[in-house]
Amino acid sequence: MESLWRLVYLLEPAPVTLITTAVAVTFGSAFRALNYGKEMERNRDMSEASITLDRSQALMIPVMSSCSLLLMFYLFTTVSQLLTIFTSIAAATSLFFCLSPHAAYLKSQFGLADPFVSRCCAKSFTRIQVLLLFTCTFTVAAWLVSGHWILNNLLGISICIAFVSHVRLPNIKICAMLLLCLFVYDIFWVFYSERFFGANVMVSVATQQASNPMHTVASSLSLPGLQLITKKLELPVKIIFPRNLLGRVIPGTSASEFMMLGLGDMAIPGMLLALVLCFDYRKSRDTIKLSELHSSKGHKYIWYALPGYAIGLVTALAAGILTHSPQPALLYLVPSTLGPVVVISWMKNELLEFWEGNIPKLNDKNRGVEV
Repeated sequence: MESLWRLVYLLEPAPVTLITTAVAVTFGSAFRALNYGKEMERNRDMSEASITLDRSQALMIPVMSSCSLLLMFYLFTTVSQLLTIFTSIAAATSLFFCLSPHAAYLKSQFGLADPFVSRCCAKSFTRIQVLLLFTCTFTVAAWLVSGHWILNNLLGISICIAFVSHVRLPNIKICAMLLLCLFVYDIFWVFYSERFFGANVMVSVATQQASNPMHTVASSLSLPGLQLITKKLELPVKIIFPRNLLGRVIPGTSASEFMMLGLGDMAIPGMLLALVLCFDYRKSRDTIKLSELHSSKGHKYIWYALPGYAIGLVTALAAGILTHSPQPALLYLVPSTLGPVVVISWMKNELLEFWEGNIPKLNDKNRGVEV
């Protein structure tokens, strides 16, 4: 009975904020993927910007993830600065991808002139896009200097949204294959890796801080203000919240003072939600606005998958509190998201259609989505 009282911790600001953020990001990633899919179908020349996974690619993701995990486990200190550089580039481009629709919306609302001003890498940039690119670069630079957890989360969320938008699943069959493989992957590396490698590989990698190349360069050049640049960084491959969220938090402090959730625990369920949302919209004959998502006009499965994700996440956090040990989040998230979708589609006699993905394209018969 005493152990159950520990679950009250889930009502504190940090867990509540973590859960709320994860659910919002997962749904936001799915909705952005839906709109991006519409853009690609309107502009065929953009089709190369997205990857639709086939069976072999889905099976290779857990294998390549395991190899990457082992590489970082043994060589993290050696390659951490290189990882920081690559992550910074990915974060800047992902943030640009996430903010571009909002910039276009503001431009159309205020009728702003937006001439082309430069060309780089066979792509022309408008004035607003250049300003947006500068803003994204400045944000990443601010993160490199301060290592603040809010900037870390902003960049991590951007990477998650960009990943879900660009890596797509064709049907529930490939989705189930991917989720089940990652289900086993997560369980092994959290629960059993210590038996083979002498340490919990997943936890060790997740809690390590990377060396900051900006600090290294500033130190070698003896630049002023070196003390203002954080020496170690939490890479934005996870979202983190201070356990004492309302208290005073010093940026760049130890990971043990933070609650964390890996991007994969949002991105992988986000891919399922993106598939479900696309199925719902493609089955609908009317143009639906985001404000009408509560209605029954074609929006069925998203309201089983999204609450399932929230329930699975709460269960994972509760299990961690009760067992005092790290938990593989996908152990709880896969059954709670994939299970309801499969069961409900079977009950509605739509499982075969969902399983093979034989449904109309997003823009057929003037079907669409409005934000």
